Amino acid sequence: MDNHNVQVYPYCHKVVVITCLVVVVFPPGIAGECTWNTKVDQQGNNRNSSESLRYKLISIFSVLIAGAIGASLPVLARKIEALRPENDIFFMIKAFAAGVILSTGFIHILPDAFQILTSPCLQGMDPWGKFPFAGFFALLTSVGSLMIDTFATSFYQKRRFHIPKQVNIVDEEAASARDEHAGNIHIQNHGSTSIRSDREMMKLSENIRNRIIPQVLELGILIHSIIIGVSLGASQDTGMIKPLLVALSFHQFFEGIGLGGCISRAKFKSISTTIMAVLFSLTTPVGIGIGISRVYNAHSSSALIVEGILNSAASGILIYMALVDLLASDFMNPRMQSNIRLQCGAHISLLLGVGCMSVMAKWA
Repeated sequence: MDNHNVQVYPYCHKVVVITCLVVVVFPPGIAGECTWNTKVDQQGNNRNSSESLRYKLISIFSVLIAGAIGASLPVLARKIEALRPENDIFFMIKAFAAGVILSTGFIHILPDAFQILTSPCLQGMDPWGKFPFAGFFALLTSVGSLMIDTFATSFYQKRRFHIPKQVNIVDEEAASARDEHAGNIHIQNHGSTSIRSDREMMKLSENIRNRIIPQVLELGILIHSIIIGVSLGASQDTGMIKPLLVALSFHQFFEGIGLGGCISRAKFKSISTTIMAVLFSLTTPVGIGIGISRVYNAHSSSALIVEGILNSAASGILIYMALVDLLASDFMNPRMQSNIRLQCGAHISLLLGVGCMSVMAKWA
């Protein structure tokens, strides 16, 4: 069955626009500033505005290029015979990508969300200092991702198979009337048709899952990308911006590989693949631009609340997608279960992905 017959349209750009509006418009709406912040400006008294602006502009291009290369590599590699999704090495590439995404959720985003939503600036504000909201929002978005995953898959399966099933019923009734005296032949044909239909159903279900996964995954990544971009753009500490520039470039590169691997397996049409890759590449630079423009008040209490909630939501989405849709489905695949060498290679790739992204947490 042709994969291109399954239409699941990317929708992440709509969510990104809404998130940008929330980040830009909502924070300045509440008066009162807080001098506390998480990673930005903790170490620095080095506040040269012109020099920091120069490094921020460099970071826009550096992060843009790194993200574009990372997201494009798995898609371009699909044209190489050895790296196609049907080959064993692709399992190892996906395991590395899943490790990157899992580490991003656990090591990079969730700790920041806890730190932000338990900051001294929010201690006197009900109910932020009295409940672990970071874990709560991460939990909600994990369950929400499961619901989206389930309902979207069910919806597209029903829409795809509704008409063919009705046609098959009519065909079988007509065939039964014509072949009253050829019962055995009819049963045999019906059995083979049923087997073929089951195989087509399984193939279609896999195709739909492969197309839903990168869209939900990109949603979580883009929410996080906006936040880290705004944080860098709002910082005035040159000593902090320099290492962050390099770290974020590697961060975007590895995240791009993870997302690009999922996009590659989905086999979207060229225009959809391009849109998703471009969105990922542009989101962090756009966030940096928002921070530079100073329309975003990074020191308001509401800014901390919005940032903490969005980080919590992003971590919940990424952790769910990495564990359930990427790792569980591949590592329990009969093809991997029957091949000990493939299992070992996939586990090593997973650990490498986790390790590479975890090291980045020292700087970003």
